[in-house]
Amino acid sequence: MLDRLAPRPGAQQKRKRVARGPGSGLQKTAGRGGKGQGKNSRGNETPAYFEGGQMPLVRRLPKRGFTNIHRVTYEIVNVGDLEGFTAGAEIDLAALAKRGLVKRNSTKVKLLGTGDAPQGLKLRVHKASESAVQKVQSAGGSVEIVA
Repeated sequence: MLDRLAPRPGAQQKRKRVARGPGSGLQKTAGRGGKGQGKNSRGNETPAYFEGGQMPLVRRLPKRGFTNIHRVTYEIVNVGDLEGFTAGAEIDLAALAKRGLVKRNSTKVKLLGTGDAPQGLKLRVHKASESAVQKVQSAGGSVEIVA
């Protein structure tokens, strides 16, 4: 039975041997036509954004806005996301990263007030909203803002 295994018809095609004369079946130009930009070696085809010499769309559209190089980005953690921590736990960037709540390379964390706060957590974050601080404090915990 194994001796009868073969690829499906048409699955294997012969390699195109170009520049082998008229006997190859590809004539003298190897199937690339007569004159024009694409007649020579591969790699110099027109790029996808080329519009035939017309001013490209990328250059026709206006530029807008700018990127602030001094922007500080914060990873967001909601109070409701802290349910897995036990009462009295001290939570900082390393603890949040260990639980997968923030990326390890994140530099700053902001605490927001969505959800219910677990009992008695001691949080060390870079920023916190007023509602988040109130929820944590009303649950018997504390929020420390680190620089």
